[in-house]
Amino acid sequence: MAKVAFLGLGVMGFPMAGHLAANGHEVTVFNRNQAKSAEWVKIHGGKAAATPKAAAVDQEFVFSCVGDDPDVLEITVGKDGAFQSMSKGTIFVDHTTASADLARQLSKEAASAGFNFLDGPVSGGQAGAENGVLTVMCGGEVAPFELAKPLMECYGRAVTLIGEAGAGQLAKMVNQICIAGLVQGLSEGINFGMKAGLDMNLVLGVISKGAAQSWQMENRGSTMVQGKFDFGFAVDWMRKDLRIVLQEGERNGARLPATALIDQFYKNVQQDGGGRWDTSSLIHLLSKN
Repeated sequence: MAKVAFLGLGVMGFPMAGHLAANGHEVTVFNRNQAKSAEWVKIHGGKAAATPKAAAVDQEFVFSCVGDDPDVLEITVGKDGAFQSMSKGTIFVDHTTASADLARQLSKEAASAGFNFLDGPVSGGQAGAENGVLTVMCGGEVAPFELAKPLMECYGRAVTLIGEAGAGQLAKMVNQICIAGLVQGLSEGINFGMKAGLDMNLVLGVISKGAAQSWQMENRGSTMVQGKFDFGFAVDWMRKDLRIVLQEGERNGARLPATALIDQFYKNVQQDGGGRWDTSSLIHLLSKN
C-alpha cells in the first residue's frame, strides 16, 4: 500500500483515483470544486485536501489529471502547487494531455528539487477510466516509471514507457492524429451508405469483421447511425488536443494536412452547439445537409 495524492477529479480523474483506493492505496484527493472532493471521499474513503500543496505533503506518489497546460502549471509550480511541498524522492505522474514542452520543463524542475516527474497521458476515454482499462503512454526516467507502473496498472491495462520526458505526450499526439482521421473516414462511410439507402447497422456488422474494423466502428458506429453523441470524449477536448498536435507539428516540421482540416470540422461542430458532444459527432456535419 502506498501513500498517494490525486489532483483533479473530472470524468477521468474521479474513477482513476477510485481504482487506486479500491486497490488498497491511501489516497488524498484535491479538486478545485471541493464538493467533488467531498463526493469522492464519501464514496471511496481517504481524505480531501484544500490545495495541491496540502495534498502532496508526505506522499510517495502524486498523480494528476486536469485540463490543459495552464492547469498543470497551477497545480505543480503555482503558489499552492504540489511542487512546493513534495519530499525528495516523491514521484509525480501527470495524466493530463498537455504539451511535450511543458513535460520537459516540469521534469527539469522536479529533478532540480530532488523528486521525479513522469508525463503519462491516457487513452480510452471515460469508459476506459471507469473500467480500469486505460492505455497509459509515459515519458521520463526508467527507475521512477518502474516504481509507479504498478499503481498505474490499477486503472491501465497497457502502461508503457515510450522514452524520455515529453515522449508520452508526443505518443498521445500520434494517438489523436490517428483517431481524428479515422473518425472522419468512418463518418463519411456511414453517411455515404445512408445516402445510398443501405441498412448501415447491417453493413457495419459485416465490415467490422474485415480490414475496416476499428474501436471507433465497434463502439460508436451504431450511435453515429442514430445521431447520438451524448457520451465519450468531448469535441471541446479534442480541439484542445489537436491544437497541441498542430503546434508541435509546426515545431518539428511534420505535415498534418488532414489533421488541420479535421480540426476545422470540429470547430464547425462547436459552432453548431456540439462542443460537449462526443467526437463521433463529425458525422453531424455531413448528415445535416
